[in-house]
Amino acid sequence: MAWHKQVIFWLTVLFVVILTAWLLSSVLLPFVAGLALAYFLNPVTTRLEHWGVNRLAASLATIALTLMLAILLMLLVLPIFGSQLAAFIERLPEYIVKLQNLMAGEDAAWLRNFVGDRMPAIRQGLNELVSQGATYMLSLIQSIWTGGQALISVFSLLVITPVVAFYMLNDWNHMVEKVDGWLPVRNRPVIRTLACRMDRAIAGFVRGQSLVCLILGSFYAISLTMTGLNFGFVIGFVSGIITFIPYVGSLTGLVLAAGVAIVQFFPDYWMIGLVIGIFVFGQFIEGYILSPKLVGDSVGLHPVWLMFALLAFGYLLGFLGLLLAVPLAAAGGVLVRFAIDQYLESPLYTGEQEPAALAPPAPVPAVPAIPDRRVS
Repeated sequence: MAWHKQVIFWLTVLFVVILTAWLLSSVLLPFVAGLALAYFLNPVTTRLEHWGVNRLAASLATIALTLMLAILLMLLVLPIFGSQLAAFIERLPEYIVKLQNLMAGEDAAWLRNFVGDRMPAIRQGLNELVSQGATYMLSLIQSIWTGGQALISVFSLLVITPVVAFYMLNDWNHMVEKVDGWLPVRNRPVIRTLACRMDRAIAGFVRGQSLVCLILGSFYAISLTMTGLNFGFVIGFVSGIITFIPYVGSLTGLVLAAGVAIVQFFPDYWMIGLVIGIFVFGQFIEGYILSPKLVGDSVGLHPVWLMFALLAFGYLLGFLGLLLAVPLAAAGGVLVRFAIDQYLESPLYTGEQEPAALAPPAPVPAVPAIPDRRVS
């Protein structure tokens, strides 16, 4: 098969898969969630299998332990999180008004001492800035609430997702062998190499970044709660969970926590600085300890590419797109790097001519026999 026919074939397959996912996005959600859970838990099941545990028993034990931990976490976290989130939404307009008065109101003597006669213009600019920030906060809360409803719809399918994950875990090795047998024989080594690179990229980011988000969310929630910050648990937990979006999670948490701290503690600059210092320290831990150890440098996901993938797939497929965005971004990054490597080695980049195929030698014409004219 010519290479252009292979390209057309695989592009057609990709188009069919994307179209199917778009048409069945609401139906595929529990199955994709189950597949993601199985992929996340497969190393644990494989380790138990290496210790001599039967694959079926290892899969069942892994799923059961995961469900127990998830239920325990929901029982401990959801009551506090729900009550603080409801109170935060209720008091958000009041906090916005107080923040406006502190920053640009008639009582903002600290600002008037610095700017003097330019106070009216600066006050107008700060009012617009606070209003835009309030709009951003409301949109963020709305998106979080929408995502929470999507998560609730996932947990409403609590029976389907664990069952799918269990069967995926139990048949994981068989499925991998079956898919490997479908690969084109001629291109099988290259495809296997690319699949291994994709697996390292996806596993390095999904598993590693999930642990980073969990650790940071716990740190922010506990630290902000210990400082006495209002709604510190919900702000810290949300800030840690959305840390997987580069820079967005940390900046969002910093803005929310600093705004609440200014309204609550002003003019106690020590407490305001303490709240800001918690996020600075959290970013230091993430950048120099957690991410290098848990995520590593081999992932190769650029922050801009990751944010684009999250926004694009989330817009097209909703919550299903958010689940698929990171794996597809990682796989796409591997394929793009492979394509660039092939281009740099091709005559299109080097300008060298490909060696022409040697033509088979022309057949030598038969020489007619010369009659023997010797005299006997």
